Amino acid sequence: PSFEEDVININVGGLRRRLSSSALSKFPDTRLGRLLSCDSEESILQLCDDYDVSAREFYFDRNPGFFLYVLHFYQTGKLHVMEELCVFSFCQEIEYWGINEFFLDSCCSYRYHERKLESRHHNWDEESEVSSVDTSPDEISDINHDLLRYSTLRCGNVRKRLWLTMENPGYSIPSKLFSFVSISVVLVSIATMCIHSMPEYQKVDENGNVLDEPILHKLEYFCISWFTFEVSSRLLLSPNPRKFFKHPLNLIDIVSVLPFYFTLLVDVTMGSDSELGNLGKVVQVFRLMRIFRVLKLARHSTGLRSLGATLKHSYREVGILLLYLAVGVSVFSGVAYTAEKEEDVGFDTIPACWWWGTVSMTTVGYGDVVPVTVAGKLAASGCILGGILVVALPITIIFNKFSHFYRKQKALEAAVRNSGKKD
Repeated sequence: PSFEEDVININVGGLRRRLSSSALSKFPDTRLGRLLSCDSEESILQLCDDYDVSAREFYFDRNPGFFLYVLHFYQTGKLHVMEELCVFSFCQEIEYWGINEFFLDSCCSYRYHERKLESRHHNWDEESEVSSVDTSPDEISDINHDLLRYSTLRCGNVRKRLWLTMENPGYSIPSKLFSFVSISVVLVSIATMCIHSMPEYQKVDENGNVLDEPILHKLEYFCISWFTFEVSSRLLLSPNPRKFFKHPLNLIDIVSVLPFYFTLLVDVTMGSDSELGNLGKVVQVFRLMRIFRVLKLARHSTGLRSLGATLKHSYREVGILLLYLAVGVSVFSGVAYTAEKEEDVGFDTIPACWWWGTVSMTTVGYGDVVPVTVAGKLAASGCILGGILVVALPITIIFNKFSHFYRKQKALEAAVRNSGKKD
């Protein structure tokens, strides 16, 4: 086609306008400007949706309201923001017509970029709440998919009911009783370990070796037997054994029993701790790992599971909090060292001041190391006030996420109960 008439007919969603080729030639990189360089119908149809040869009319299936802003751009060389469109739709429209954001007029440029940044911040907040309540339907469908596996297993119906009884405390009366027994055994195990550390409950043989009190020893074996039965039963009844070892609560169950069997194996095969040297210290560490049994309470507590999920998905906020604390501790420790290094009150080196800075910024304040000079006290005041502000900043975000995850856990528990009762 030729443009000797110097006029181009444009039809955008039913809105017809005539443009001069001289106005389009000022912006050759735009979609309409590139029409001037087309030499065939094929090249024209790559730029527009249809072309009427007889009427010499180019058709575009786009927003006709926005095209008025495009016309204004070709007439004045300035682009204005269309308030009716969201910022992303506006970006898509100007990208389609080949108009750069650089042509935005000064009266609209600041407002446009401000709205764009607000949208990005909003999306960042939504992404930081991964696996919130909105993802519950996906997890519910995964649970239902696992329950369907029992239909292909031997004694599937019985195994499913037993698995639901052990997994969901609110599924039935037997499940509540099982949960009560499991919680009681965990508490007895923790109490036994704590009592065993008290000198009045320790017995010493003629060689000076510490012996377990007989009753406490029997309680420990009973608790380990229950934990072993619990984790073995869950593994045998699980609809998906491969997924079983990926679940954090199941890993906690396994870790809670492994130290006992490791220390028992070492004692049987290699003797008592006093004869093992460094290996004996390792055994003692494994025995202390029994304290992790308290984490087994998370299986029966919606609040603890929600807390774990909140910490897992609040790594951004926790990372920012740790960064602020690290910067504050470094700054105030250096100031305190400069002010107190001549006083011999514990601020001998900057690394030694880090402990004081940490307990001060977290508002714990043990009082084991305190400044005595006026400058040191001013630095301590700034450190404490800064710590209050730093710690308070991410608390609201973390609390909101905890509320989301708590509601999600409640929804999942209700879904499991309903899935079992429907059958």
